[in-house]
Amino acid sequence: MSATAFIFARGGSKGVKNKNIYPVAGKPLIAHGIASALASQSVARVVVSTDDAQIAAVARAHGADVLERPSALADDSTPELLAWRHAIASFPQLFSGPAVQPFISLPATSPLRAAQDVDAAIAKFRSHPCDILFGVSPAHRNPYLNMVTIDAQGLLQIAIPGSSAVRRQEVPAMYDVTTCVYVGNASYIQSCTRLMQGRVGHIVIPPERALDIDSHYDIHLAQLLLTQPYPPCAKRSS
Repeated sequence: MSATAFIFARGGSKGVKNKNIYPVAGKPLIAHGIASALASQSVARVVVSTDDAQIAAVARAHGADVLERPSALADDSTPELLAWRHAIASFPQLFSGPAVQPFISLPATSPLRAAQDVDAAIAKFRSHPCDILFGVSPAHRNPYLNMVTIDAQGLLQIAIPGSSAVRRQEVPAMYDVTTCVYVGNASYIQSCTRLMQGRVGHIVIPPERALDIDSHYDIHLAQLLLTQPYPPCAKRSS
């Protein structure tokens, strides 16, 4: 089945001005997301939801359709879940009837995502029943071992106290939720109060493809990884 993937990209970013169209490795940030979606075997169409005319123009120039997002759904304090629901309501033909599709969100801030990550997420969602699926990546720190809090006396305390473990192998594996890919059931997204309340599946994204752009430092890292992939011989679809 050829699916429709959505990219949600509002204007007015604060950390990096015009972040979604900021040039990264020779093209606007959002163009990397559009390219990885269209390069996948599962996605035939990309729709960019935005309130910004510049983002819309860039999206169209790189092969995406555009859904105009109401300004009320593009405020700093607006949960993106509401923008997801607006997209679902705008395309009822995709999310109802015998040919119902999964809802797919591919954040614009993940320029290192590969087409294979998109395909893997959609395939696993279809084969392993869950309400929604997240991309996750192995965490660099563990709250049982080397993540700490600072107490009232200014002293360090292990984030999850009581563990006597001294090696990573002795504690549960921990993962970071990435912004690479989300695949979900549209009816669940329309009715849930928070995404983690239902049955949440996952795929593991390798760290070298899990970067989320939130600062100029992140853009610097993305630039390096896109122009000098890790490992050096690696090739990616984007």
